[in-house]
Amino acid sequence: MKRPRSKRRSGLGPDAERLVWLANGLAESGSRAEDRFWENQLTELIDQLLDEGDEDTINSALDQLYSSSLTAYDELADFVESRAENAGRKLADEDVLLVAAPLLSWSRYRIPALAISDAVLANLRVHLQAHVLADDVRLSVANYLFSPDQLPVGYCNTARFAEEIGVAAQADQDLSIDVASLPETTQFLSDTRYLLFAVAVPRGTPMFRWQENAGDRDHALTQWRSQGGACLIPLLPGCAVEVVLPDAYFAASRRADRESRAYAVRASVAFLGATLEAPASNLRAIIAPFHDLQLEEFRIGLTLKNADQVVHGIVWPLLGAEDDGPDVLAQIEATLRESGVTEILSLDHRFPMEYCDDCGAPLYPSPEGEAVHAELPETPDEQMPRHLH
Repeated sequence: MKRPRSKRRSGLGPDAERLVWLANGLAESGSRAEDRFWENQLTELIDQLLDEGDEDTINSALDQLYSSSLTAYDELADFVESRAENAGRKLADEDVLLVAAPLLSWSRYRIPALAISDAVLANLRVHLQAHVLADDVRLSVANYLFSPDQLPVGYCNTARFAEEIGVAAQADQDLSIDVASLPETTQFLSDTRYLLFAVAVPRGTPMFRWQENAGDRDHALTQWRSQGGACLIPLLPGCAVEVVLPDAYFAASRRADRESRAYAVRASVAFLGATLEAPASNLRAIIAPFHDLQLEEFRIGLTLKNADQVVHGIVWPLLGAEDDGPDVLAQIEATLRESGVTEILSLDHRFPMEYCDDCGAPLYPSPEGEAVHAELPETPDEQMPRHLH
């Protein structure tokens, strides 16, 4: 008979407590030799939890560390991500990695998420291997352009998907996605699409072009935008598209999240210029911080000059510890000015995280200092999304 566990004051289970202890040990380590001890222990436990699908234990440990040690939190989060995207974590002689190639896009119409034809897949393989990946890399490309709503949810589901596409990469075969099993895509004016693939190489050899002698990330990005973009952009008709450098799944996703904020500002200004025939110089931006228990995001209300009605809004989410309020505010203002908006009002009082009761859209700051619904002066096409992602 199993003995009952004594109640822990922390409220964490034994595996979560051990994760917290190991992450703190790694954060406080003073040598590479000690690092290896903590890393080996973390690898064993995290792989076990991923295989068991125990997402709650991982998240409980992360929540505990977020409130007690941000350094240890970052160590554990990085380690969990690296194991989840490591499609070859059970292999002894090969490195297999889940990779994402994001596309930032905006459109007055629907941004598609769709299956990719065999001919386009073949072209993408050629350009990935020529400009992004190292020589002799085996590759599997998923034959679907994913929206954020359709990506694997959580670390455990990501690990399962990574393992599936990783097996295909070892065989150098593309992965067919069951489109009927994917959730529907929420439509936004500005959004991200993801090409997902996996690469397989002998353990310790280069995966990416920039790992090879004289390799360079910027050059790889330039070539991928030119050549890979020529394959991908036709998949998104009627959309403005910006190509982001492919990278390990979580790193690429974070980069896309960061870059999508400024992209959303530029998209909004271009959208209003096309829809209202209002050049950027005729717009005014109102920026305000929105709080829950802490500062969560900035929201930007856009009006026409000399008018009080908020005609459009943008959410600028805070994505990490580097997002200190004053620095972010300066970045938002600089992005607006680069987009041509020169009249900017920054409000410094706290707004709650409010949303429209009817449609769920965020409320945006007005010149009067109120949180209001963004409404275009005229009713747009029914298929046109009403707010930004």
